[in-house]
Amino acid sequence: MEMKQTITGNAGLKVRSDCQMNLALRHKGGISIDLKSKVKTLYGKSIKDLCLEVLSFYGVRNADLTIDDSGALPFVLAARLESAIRRLIGNDSEFLPPIIGKNLYSTTIGRTRFSRLYLPGNNPSLMINAGLHSAHGIILDLEDSVAPDKKDEARILVRNALRLIDFRGAERMVRINQGETGLKDLQSVIPQNVNLVLIPKCESADQVKQTDAWISEIRKKNKIRNKVFLMPIVESALGVENSFTIASASSNVAAVAIGLEDFTADLGIQRTFEGTESLYARSRVVVAAKAARIQPIDSVFSDVGDMEGLKQTVLRSKALGFEGMGCIHPRQIPVINEGYSPDESEIEKARKIVIAFEEASEKGLAVVALGSKMIDAPVVERARNTIKMAEKLGLINTNWRTPCK
Repeated sequence: MEMKQTITGNAGLKVRSDCQMNLALRHKGGISIDLKSKVKTLYGKSIKDLCLEVLSFYGVRNADLTIDDSGALPFVLAARLESAIRRLIGNDSEFLPPIIGKNLYSTTIGRTRFSRLYLPGNNPSLMINAGLHSAHGIILDLEDSVAPDKKDEARILVRNALRLIDFRGAERMVRINQGETGLKDLQSVIPQNVNLVLIPKCESADQVKQTDAWISEIRKKNKIRNKVFLMPIVESALGVENSFTIASASSNVAAVAIGLEDFTADLGIQRTFEGTESLYARSRVVVAAKAARIQPIDSVFSDVGDMEGLKQTVLRSKALGFEGMGCIHPRQIPVINEGYSPDESEIEKARKIVIAFEEASEKGLAVVALGSKMIDAPVVERARNTIKMAEKLGLINTNWRTPCK
């Protein structure tokens, strides 16, 4: 009879923190492991012991396993081997490494989401130090960054990463696929204490409601208490036109994002630095999000080498009403975080407006002015929101009513 054989993972000169597993199932002869690794002398035995444990878990007694290791951590080795075994024997059981206590935190619907860093779901080298970059959210991406024939591998790798990588308090996000593949993604990652799920190419409220229902069912089955929030991504003309119903489809929707690469492609136009071609769509998404009382999140800036261009884009985005932006490289995070934060002049102006309003109210004055400008209720509300954000970010003391020196 012909041997069953498959290859998972990645190998090559530029591959780091990953491995390639070549697994062939036999009918007799026991387990044979051939390991190629620069750390074989130090860690060869522990690598082989882990592989034997995974093979035993799935009842594999006879196999040839060839490992091309490029510095993979144990959770990567286990994920790559599990992928290979499940592909060959069709077993859906999960070999779960223990989840670290640091990853059991929850988040809130209104938390700051200035920056969210996209990381390809099938590239472990980019995941390992993700928590060090100070992004407000880390997105492990199972959609566009993963080739169709690698979806199953990536899903298992992301599951293990959620259990063992220290995210250092960043919101733990996953972008899932559409349809039934997305359901498989949810079944794998929701039990790993995901904080937020991104719904790609969202065009209707029904997509949000279906995803929300799936998550609710998985949470109930696994007795998960922490909430899982949603961020639909609008990426088409239809999605833009339905943006309010999408934004208000569920109480678990924390934000709605716009994806401009797919949106401009849907319109058959080129995306430009100035962004005039997407001004209507971006404004529509901002208004929809604000009407639904959630956060509007802008698209990624794709030129990772143009920091000045990114800064200008962030400031324009903030002026439109966006409260955050996606990023595709860690170097973009500080620029984005700083750009969306209120600066000193904004904070000081807001402080003066609130104080002037409070003093006028105490005196029973119906008209409030600061200098030569009248202050109405919306201006005061905006100023208070700025103060709240500054307090949240530690940019202003709690005794902010005391004049700045």
